[in-house]
Amino acid sequence: MFKLPNLIDCNLAVIGLGYVGLPLALEFANRKYSCINKKILKRNIIGFDISEKRIRELKKGNDLTKESDLKKIGNLDNLEFTNDESKLINVDVFIVTVPTPIDDSKKPDLNFLNLACVTIGKALKKSKSEYSPIVIFESTVYPGATEEFCIPIIKKISGIDVFTKPSSKKCFGCGYSPERINPGDKNHRISSIVKVTSGNNEEVSNWIDQLYRSVIEAGTYNAQNIKVAEAAKVIENTQRDLNIALVNELSIILRKLEIDTIDVLNAAKTKWNFIPFYPGLVGGHCIGVDPYYLTYKSEQAGYSPELILAGRKINDEIPSWYIEQLILEMVRQGKKIAKSNALLLGFTFKENCTDIRNTKVIDMFKTLKKYDINTEVVDPYANKEETLSHYGIKIQNTIEKSKKYQIIILSVAHEYFRSFNYDFWKSLCDKEVIILDLKGIVPKNLNPIRP
Repeated sequence: MFKLPNLIDCNLAVIGLGYVGLPLALEFANRKYSCINKKILKRNIIGFDISEKRIRELKKGNDLTKESDLKKIGNLDNLEFTNDESKLINVDVFIVTVPTPIDDSKKPDLNFLNLACVTIGKALKKSKSEYSPIVIFESTVYPGATEEFCIPIIKKISGIDVFTKPSSKKCFGCGYSPERINPGDKNHRISSIVKVTSGNNEEVSNWIDQLYRSVIEAGTYNAQNIKVAEAAKVIENTQRDLNIALVNELSIILRKLEIDTIDVLNAAKTKWNFIPFYPGLVGGHCIGVDPYYLTYKSEQAGYSPELILAGRKINDEIPSWYIEQLILEMVRQGKKIAKSNALLLGFTFKENCTDIRNTKVIDMFKTLKKYDINTEVVDPYANKEETLSHYGIKIQNTIEKSKKYQIIILSVAHEYFRSFNYDFWKSLCDKEVIILDLKGIVPKNLNPIRP
């Protein structure tokens, strides 16, 4: 018989404690009163991750993503971090926030999602809870993945069917609520962003919507069904990807016309309905990945999307194009290329965050190496051990002030770099320096190359 968990005191587990899962687990644990009716919440929260190293780090109060300050939060007696699957057996609500990357052929890689579903299936099989469990997915997927990929795995492993209509048999409910975390953004937090929710039927959908409404001050939007919620997520980032691809292509055109792209955009945005996107690198685990999930499903349905893939092609190729422009300028000025010393400022995929996944700065680095240029990478946020492990690159977190460089490339607009004044920039420059400024923050009287 289907019996929904109690919204006030349900046991809730967040599966995956990365950039999305940890802030979400903390939001649920920190919330003492419901945003709906101010009732006292008595939920027990489990933060689950397969990485023993990650769990040890969090138990010590350290979050290497720098998205959550665990020391400020203090001791939460209703929150437990664990990698012990037995702790999940009597959980009422599972929220899945595992990574969904792409593989080398740019197809969806659902291995983490598969593992999460298997883990949940095992827990449901052993569960003795009086409630019918609810499984909610937040990981970005293609439209249809929750019902076509995730639910069948959970059903197979648990031996329990998904709830569709009243039945005397044990069953579970399922839903999808796309994550809207923006790493490095301290203003737009979980509770201040409207949450899209959905469920596999009306009863489950309404329950899931109430669950999120209890912690999201900005409110929720209950989508018509799971596929609508899944599609909403992938088109949000596909739209951004295409807008950036447009300005990246414009920057190519404007450079050929010897016009500064940033100056043009600053002039254009004085019109009230102009959308101010800027050229740059498009990496990370969302904007540079999500369009491939949509195109994958589109091609399965028999349509090859031309515009989306064209935008992806532009954004994937733009890092190497920037370096090629720098090399052409060096040739034009008669500067030495091979064995030049280059300073590459920024390695994470975006400003003020630690995330190096799918960073496009690596493409710039590889192109510089192709020209036999000695390249030093400085990033105050990137973890040195992680960067060495993932990319084989030794980076520094601070600049060695005594050195001077023939090439300086500003690739990521960290606040640390924005704080540099003219004298500091000048102190880094060799007398034959050439500067490539992708973010428009290097003083213009140093004559940087800009998009």
